[in-house]
Amino acid sequence: MLLFFIVGLLVHFVFFASIFDIYFTSPLVHGMAPQFTPLPAPAKRLVLIVADGLRADTLYEVDENRNSKAPFIRNIIMHEGSWGISHTHVPTESRPGHVALIAGFYEDVSAVAKGWKENPVEFDSLINESKYTWSWGSPDILNMFAKGATGNHVFTCSYDADNEDFGAKDVTKLDTWVFDRVKEFFHAARNNQSLFSKLNEEKIVFFLHLLGIDTNGHAHRPTSREYGDNIKIVDEGIKEIVALIEEFYGNDEKTVFVFTSDHGMTDWGSHGAGHPSETCTPFVTWGAGIKYPQKVPAQQFNDAYLKEWKLEYWKRQDINQADIAPLMASLIGVPFPLNSVGVLPVGYLNNTEVFKAESMFTNAKQILEQFKVKMTQKKEVTLPFLFTPFKLLSDSKQLDILRKARSYIRQGKYDEAVFLCKELIQLSLQGLSYYHTYDRFFLGINVLLGFVGWASYTILLIIKFHSSCSRSVSREVKKPSHLLLCSFVAIGILMAFFLLIQTCPWTYYVYCLLPVPIWYAVLREYQVIQDLVTSLLTFPPSHFVGYLLACTLGIEVLVLSFFYRYMLTAGLIVFAGWPFITQLWTRAKSISLSWIFFCLLLAVFPMMPVVGRKPDIFLVMGAGLLVLLLSLFVVPSLIKRKDGFVSDKLFLHLLQMLGTALSMYIVYSTHNSLLKKQGLPLINQIVSWIILGSSFIVPLLSPRRLSERLFSILVSSMSTYLLLSTGYEALFPLVLSCLMFVWMHMEQETLQLSGVSCVQKSFSHGSCHIRHHGFAFFLLGEGLWQLARYWNKHQPLRDCHVHDHRPGVSQRPGAAAHNEETQTLWQTQKPSHLMLPKLSFYIWIRVLILLLKGMLIKDSARRWILMFGTFCSYKENHMWDSEPTDDLD
Repeated sequence: MLLFFIVGLLVHFVFFASIFDIYFTSPLVHGMAPQFTPLPAPAKRLVLIVADGLRADTLYEVDENRNSKAPFIRNIIMHEGSWGISHTHVPTESRPGHVALIAGFYEDVSAVAKGWKENPVEFDSLINESKYTWSWGSPDILNMFAKGATGNHVFTCSYDADNEDFGAKDVTKLDTWVFDRVKEFFHAARNNQSLFSKLNEEKIVFFLHLLGIDTNGHAHRPTSREYGDNIKIVDEGIKEIVALIEEFYGNDEKTVFVFTSDHGMTDWGSHGAGHPSETCTPFVTWGAGIKYPQKVPAQQFNDAYLKEWKLEYWKRQDINQADIAPLMASLIGVPFPLNSVGVLPVGYLNNTEVFKAESMFTNAKQILEQFKVKMTQKKEVTLPFLFTPFKLLSDSKQLDILRKARSYIRQGKYDEAVFLCKELIQLSLQGLSYYHTYDRFFLGINVLLGFVGWASYTILLIIKFHSSCSRSVSREVKKPSHLLLCSFVAIGILMAFFLLIQTCPWTYYVYCLLPVPIWYAVLREYQVIQDLVTSLLTFPPSHFVGYLLACTLGIEVLVLSFFYRYMLTAGLIVFAGWPFITQLWTRAKSISLSWIFFCLLLAVFPMMPVVGRKPDIFLVMGAGLLVLLLSLFVVPSLIKRKDGFVSDKLFLHLLQMLGTALSMYIVYSTHNSLLKKQGLPLINQIVSWIILGSSFIVPLLSPRRLSERLFSILVSSMSTYLLLSTGYEALFPLVLSCLMFVWMHMEQETLQLSGVSCVQKSFSHGSCHIRHHGFAFFLLGEGLWQLARYWNKHQPLRDCHVHDHRPGVSQRPGAAAHNEETQTLWQTQKPSHLMLPKLSFYIWIRVLILLLKGMLIKDSARRWILMFGTFCSYKENHMWDSEPTDDLD
């Protein structure tokens, strides 16, 4: 069984890793030639200002008096430049957002987890193509582009990473720091001839990364006063920087300014998903080469932003975030970033028609180059008779479009040339996507075969060892033929050879060869399959169809719940009616009521908002108090137990209660500290990490009885869960655990109704934990102490066994049944699937606890007698497994 769990863990790890190889591979290719526009650029220098975490609506909106949070930027929109909304892609995080802005491509999702300071892949960017770049801001962002640049032409100035504290009193200093350093830089340049000469070169970039707005949004929400005040500070800072730069260069009108954001933010202060508040970012540009504001009588967009912002008469031009990179490259005359997939927004350009057409032609060739390299790479590693090219963009069509576009430019038909170039760009992007996902179907089929095979094998093992189905037809077990083994070995060799001649990555071997041994293991259990088919054939057809429809409906509900969360509510409501279609309602009405109550209570959670509500610290504290109340209810049963390690179990239980109490205190103190803008206390961080680590270890030290181990897992995990909760979600694991314990009772009653022999069990101190825990959970909704009295008067609990008991042998596992015959029978009746594995280090940790407790006893003789006697008792009862273990306990 241990080997099965280890293999299962490895198989599922392979399934998880396959997600990244199938869906989240890097889209980058290398080996393209740089492409640039052969005409003079309108600007000599570019000032890129990125306000991290700035929402478009928050920047553009005005109050009832038409006052804006950013009056300078609004003045630019209405009198000096062009504006619109930049639409970002998921994931809306800082790294992918800046890569899209500066490099022009959308990084794969897995890059977010590959580190900030190190580039997971090499890529070209506008900063790399520039002659000189000076940047100020966060070290996480600046170093990312500085490391990827070639040569010594990128200069960074960043503050310490420790300053990026969400809980700090005033995080606007992150932005004022940047503005102050830029001012100092230009003032120093007047007295530094070498720096002054570099600043007067062409094709230079100034990059200002402003993190304060994002930090304030996380800490105080985008609707807060702090967030709005930070926008005002940024607006004023930009105004001063623009005046400083124009003065420095003598108003030569060769500077272009771009102001935008890497991502937005939700109302509750998060980002990363695809909500419009996260994907809609502002884009304002002005200066050399940029069109002046254009007034229009009416505009059609799929939103109502224009009227809210009072900008319905100023032309709005929306773009994709990756389109900003080719726009900036075109404005200062540097080659387009090699990996850019952005489409040049010619509507922003204030230049000649020939410049627009040539820039668009350059953009088309640059993206077509990526398509050619991608196709060549895929063709080289695919067998000729298996390779399927992208039919919409053949070699002849590429040449034809390029030839026509160049001819239109020579004839002065610039609009036709731009249209053809856009068509070529769209076809090239489709082809890039085609070759990027070329192996997706092949890998998906292999992973699907492995997944279905493992699920089938697991089901067959369950039927074989935990069902009478495979024993219903008695026959001699035959060994699988050698032909079956040889067939699967041949299949594996052929698959490996097929992958070898295509020079596939080593991970492809894992995904493609994994189904071979799995399906071999499935077919080895052909006798179980025969027994299963035989049993199904004897099943009433109407019942079989009914169960099949029920299973199909259940699977469909689970699938739909990925898109519509309320489907889980519908499923739980259906589950709540389970007792009514069986005899449970009449045989165990109290347990049935518990089942219905907790099913309906759990059904409320999918209807609640996922995020977006305001934090409710009292719900979190209430969940912690409920856990402590349940833990206190278990303490009497631990005190009254008569085994040798009562004090150990009680000590461990009290330790878990202490962890829950500490979690409540940390949540409360952290909440108050953040409200006072005092940051996160260091002691809270240390204790939180200790609680997180202990929540994985402490349950392993708990007793091996099922109910005790499950309750220990619940209490330990709740300690960590409370630290991660801000509202109603803190109650979810508690309600879910309640339902789980009630379900255990329901299973007992169902087995009894099915005619399975049951061993009656007295309501003794040492064996009533399931009863106690199940009662405690039910009392949450019905009144704890009143129902406790009721349940204590109830009939004894029953333990159910799938084996028949021997005639004449006591069915009660109490003291009277502890003779040799009953002891042997009780051990043979232990269901293996209900026993938890023993860990070797568990023994030594328990002995260490005994030693520490022994040291606290003042009398030396009593101390060593206690330690020796308890250790011997532990060795006899636990190490050699001579202690009788109840089935459900």
